[in-house]
Amino acid sequence: MFFYAITEGIRVTAQPFFLPDHSDPQEPRYVFAYQIRIENVGTEPAQLRWRHWYIHDEGAGDSEVEGEGVIGEQPLIPSGGVHEYQSFCVLKGQRGHMEGYYEFERPGGATFRATIPRFLLQVYEG
Repeated sequence: MFFYAITEGIRVTAQPFFLPDHSDPQEPRYVFAYQIRIENVGTEPAQLRWRHWYIHDEGAGDSEVEGEGVIGEQPLIPSGGVHEYQSFCVLKGQRGHMEGYYEFERPGGATFRATIPRFLLQVYEG
């Protein structure tokens, strides 16, 4: 399932995956990966400077994570360009969600926040 949002010409698409081979219900430990695709569908380049995540874990409650860039990078995404990466999240509960924003900077120095859409993290049996 895909989740997406568009803010000021930046389309953020998230696709989460449950990883049963890395999870252990006895701990409890449920591991989810997610693929992020950031597309610049606007007319100006934008550089990703900061990330801020809100994480809801039905087993451990709410938390926030923030920091510079994504996966050690601060990509400059030209008009029509794409940046993709994959990361993961570990929950204590079988369900949760993530959402947040990326802070971008335009060439002239103006900044804006691009929404990271809420996406569901849920254990799928099978």
